[in-house]
Amino acid sequence: MTQLRTADAVQCKRANLERRAEMLRAVRSFFAARAFLEVETPVRLHAPLPERHIDAVPADGLWLATSAEPHMKQLLAAGCERIMQISKCFRRGEAGTRHHPEFTMLEWYRTHADYRVLADDARALLCDVSTAVCGDTTVVYQQTRIDLAAPWEWLSVDEAYQRYAEWRLEDQPESFAFDCTMTQTIEPRLGIGRPTVLYDYPACFCPMAEPLAHNAARAARLEIYLAGLELANGCTERRDAHAQRQTLREEQAARQAMGKDVYPWPDAFDAALERMPAAAGMALGLDRLAMVLCDTTSIEDVIAFCEPT
Repeated sequence: MTQLRTADAVQCKRANLERRAEMLRAVRSFFAARAFLEVETPVRLHAPLPERHIDAVPADGLWLATSAEPHMKQLLAAGCERIMQISKCFRRGEAGTRHHPEFTMLEWYRTHADYRVLADDARALLCDVSTAVCGDTTVVYQQTRIDLAAPWEWLSVDEAYQRYAEWRLEDQPESFAFDCTMTQTIEPRLGIGRPTVLYDYPACFCPMAEPLAHNAARAARLEIYLAGLELANGCTERRDAHAQRQTLREEQAARQAMGKDVYPWPDAFDAALERMPAAAGMALGLDRLAMVLCDTTSIEDVIAFCEPT
């Protein structure tokens, strides 16, 4: 009976899974046409990056990757200039209509580029994928028509809080209040009619992003929204190796103070910091993009099998 129910569930999802497969083919075609090297990095890690709000899943003495970032940056440091990867990522405690503890991430990096170049990549990518899958650069998601080819809205985080929350951000906003206001008040208003790029986040929340030259309290980080759904985030990568190490140690200390798992020190990533070129990177949730293309509000509708969490 369990097998029958599983087969019925997959059959109900078949149209979505076919559209998802078309999406993946279009993504790979996009990057291949632009001379990106597709890479594969380990799924099990000896030392995940210590980030206080992202928890890795233990796996037989190692940890499942929360993202491909640490190894992809090592490839940049080794001389790769344009790389991309579609990979499985795992995070503890992430579940809901828009989250799943096992999910599929697209990540790409360019050397000698900043976050605005990566936003241009994302715009071209979404237009190409939408055309390949839906036949047009306009998609309808939950009765909201979004023109992917229209000029995207660029809205700084400071402007967004002033416009939608009437809140003037401090240099170091309180984390809980910042997050609650973002999710409840601001995000539902973003990406309506056309994608929104929310950019220049408080640097205290962006340990891996380059601080702005004219305002060190803000970092060169952005997020892309469609109809209130966060689809991608990217940044100009921080290059100061000493500052990066200090940030990682602060994140590790924060995890210990919060009673969370403290991972081994990421020695290989640490060593690569000295050789990191100027670069920018972007991470895009492919399950969420599939949700938009299939016009569904549940991530489980676009995943063939959802194991119990």
